[in-house]
Amino acid sequence: MAGTETTSTTLQWAILLLMKYPEIQKKVHAEIERVLGPSCLPTFEDRKNMPFTNAVIHEVQRFVTLLPHIPRCTSYDTHFKGYFIPKGTTVIPLLTSVLLDKTQWETPDEFNPNHFLDVDGNFVKKKAFLPFSTGRRNCIGESLATMELFIFFTGLLQKFTFKPPPGVKESELDTTAEAGFTMRPHPQCACAVLR
Repeated sequence: MAGTETTSTTLQWAILLLMKYPEIQKKVHAEIERVLGPSCLPTFEDRKNMPFTNAVIHEVQRFVTLLPHIPRCTSYDTHFKGYFIPKGTTVIPLLTSVLLDKTQWETPDEFNPNHFLDVDGNFVKKKAFLPFSTGRRNCIGESLATMELFIFFTGLLQKFTFKPPPGVKESELDTTAEAGFTMRPHPQCACAVLR
């Protein structure tokens, strides 16, 4: 469930956010056209030549905080910041404390792919980017998820432009989350227009 649910939900968020911010979608389309063209299928290696597309994917993961709290259990007695935490205690790290930290992100409450770009437009992965958690208990599927997200996202954007349905303005799209196994977007319609 973890691998398929998280990847598919991240892609749902990505499509919703690109519908809401069509100027960002246009930049992704331009980069895909420049690097891949209309028919060359994306590979994970293409990511190196597509800093904006890579930044958008990372920003989707940062902005939506897909799995904000995954319970852990202490495996031994621990002292942390003046607190004693006995072995076997359930601990719930709050990833939003890092992914939306005002000291780490220029505009933490806004969808802003520039969080992952330097002044020259090169991709920069920040230490505060922890959607897969960190340490010994980080997500075992991180490398697979990263590869899947890039290939699926790029392949979808290579073939389609995503728009709100007729009569719905970008500003009317709902980006609040529904709690479940993951933080999912509310169900809504999307138009996938062949490019």
